[in-house]
Amino acid sequence: QVQLVESGGGLVQAGGSLRLSCAASGRTFSRFLNMGWFRQAPGKEREFVATISWSVSNTYYADSVKGRFAISRANAKNTVYLEMNNLKPEDTAVYYCAASGPLREARPEEYNYWGRGTQVTVSS
Repeated sequence: QVQLVESGGGLVQAGGSLRLSCAASGRTFSRFLNMGWFRQAPGKEREFVATISWSVSNTYYADSVKGRFAISRANAKNTVYLEMNNLKPEDTAVYYCAASGPLREARPEEYNYWGRGTQVTVSS
């Protein structure tokens, strides 16, 4: 089992920045899993945001966040980050960390482990 705990969400004005963190624990080799971020806005389905390989050499992003968001990880700390810049009101959602999924744009059901999410609200 892998436990994931997100943090770093909050309220920010449009154009601002936030950095989300996801701490993984439970499986000693969790650092070898691909990690991802998803988000779910009210009334909408959960959608892919970004993913990163365990080797840190590969990342993929949804078109809606390319150039604004950056995913990274610190394997020694079992932590994944999502740096979000130039935030827009349409980025408002609950952001979820996920583990053990494919290294591409994926559907939520393709990931095996999930955190409980952290709320990001962007005001206009």
